[in-house]
Amino acid sequence: MPNAADFIITHANVLTMNPAMPTAEAVAIAGKHILFVGTDRDAATLRGSHTRVIDAAGATTLPGLIDSHYHLMLGSLRLDGIQLGDVANIQQLAAAIHEYAALHPNDSWLAGYGLRYGTGPAGRELTRHDLDAIEPIQPVLLTAFDGHTAWANTPALELSGALHGYDCGPNSEIVIGADGLALGELREPGAFGPLRALVPKPDAARKRELLRLGLAQAARLGITSVHNMDGDIHKLAIYQAAEQAGELTLRVYVPYDITPATELTQIAEAVAMRDACNGPLVRAGAVKFFMDGVIEGYTGLLLEPYADRPECYGDANFTPEQFNRLATEADRLGMQIFVHAIGDLAVRRTLDGYAAARAANGTRDSRHRVEHIELIHPADLARFAELGVIASMQPYHAPIPPDYGTVWCERVGRQRWQRSFAWRQIRDAGAILAFGSDWPVVTQNPWIGIHAAITRSAWAAEAPAQSISLEETLVAYTRNAAYAEFQEQHKGMLRIGMLADLALLDRDMMAHPASELSQARVHMTICDGRIVYEG
Repeated sequence: MPNAADFIITHANVLTMNPAMPTAEAVAIAGKHILFVGTDRDAATLRGSHTRVIDAAGATTLPGLIDSHYHLMLGSLRLDGIQLGDVANIQQLAAAIHEYAALHPNDSWLAGYGLRYGTGPAGRELTRHDLDAIEPIQPVLLTAFDGHTAWANTPALELSGALHGYDCGPNSEIVIGADGLALGELREPGAFGPLRALVPKPDAARKRELLRLGLAQAARLGITSVHNMDGDIHKLAIYQAAEQAGELTLRVYVPYDITPATELTQIAEAVAMRDACNGPLVRAGAVKFFMDGVIEGYTGLLLEPYADRPECYGDANFTPEQFNRLATEADRLGMQIFVHAIGDLAVRRTLDGYAAARAANGTRDSRHRVEHIELIHPADLARFAELGVIASMQPYHAPIPPDYGTVWCERVGRQRWQRSFAWRQIRDAGAILAFGSDWPVVTQNPWIGIHAAITRSAWAAEAPAQSISLEETLVAYTRNAAYAEFQEQHKGMLRIGMLADLALLDRDMMAHPASELSQARVHMTICDGRIVYEG
């Protein structure tokens, strides 16, 4: 039977994300593509001697989820070291460090990841003195969950030369204490980069092992594509090697990092990456900028001062002139542009740069993107649609009740809550909205992100809820996410001829209340026509 399917998923609640046929009962796969979407009865005609039939028993089947903001290698590498995501206070921190040190007596540095802000005594920020009390001899470097702040003890500061401070470059800071020495808090890579460079790196075999662990986590969650947010030719080679070895269980879109030190002529390297890598699982074709930092570290760039530091507006990594020049050149070379922009002034400067590129190079289907958009001024809402710019946001970044006393909320102040994490307002203004996690900043579990998007409540009487519907959220994780990487003709929907990327859940998600969606589990994940997870 020439048209026999390799797999048929039947008796399913299929959410196709295809507006022309939103739902179905069955999906059939042949090779690496969708062979059929429709009724159980018609799917049965595609059954051959080798066909595996999977009875979904009424559970939801949908396109494989696309995480539009992800750090595949960084997240995988952070599966090593001290895991600090559940640490809430100084006592728990000390216990975590001591437990890890006892299990890894040969480690020369104690490096930890995922720490939240305010875990020092009485909820204040950590100092080197706090860490010295936990470990006075071995160097300690702890990185915040968002990757924009680190804390070090005195031995680590001394080894790196940071104890007496050094020039950190733009928008980075070594916090100095009353004694004129580093207090232990290091804001942005310019400050903590020299310390991180001293932490021993895993060898190639360990990196590959950690990458496999990260990929396995994604497969268990139904993730079949990621838009990577850090990249260079070396990371690209690692992903290509994993693809060639048959170990890559998702599709990865890899950008080229542009820093304030990047020269115009170096952007040609991004073009070379794109031209050299356009395979089925690993692709290049974008560049990535960091316009600013984060609210928590006072490095997010704001139009108005921080509520708890009225002299501070944050800062930018690029001057407006520098960003416009680099963005215009990247656009001229046909590259897609991603820009990390947290604060409202960072968002505005990014949109200004895109407008400058359009004025210089002419209008094209560029699909440039703004990543995060934690604050936005109302005057900039309509500019996304006007410029064809995609809003790439992460629902689980938004503080969740009753955590309105978080560092983030305190630093922006109540007067800005109504335009914080404003995905509903941005979408209603006509922007294409794509969702992701920013793993390892928060969990890569998309079902927790979906839950956060649809259950978002108003932070104050004067603030809108910003929640969106389940359908709108799923579109942002599938069809829109595919559009955000120029792949909407190949994935993001279950439609005949499209790539066989899909997820089968353990339940009919349309039949469960929104409050239970974070508990959804994946029964099977298929990527490129291959089962990469079954549980």
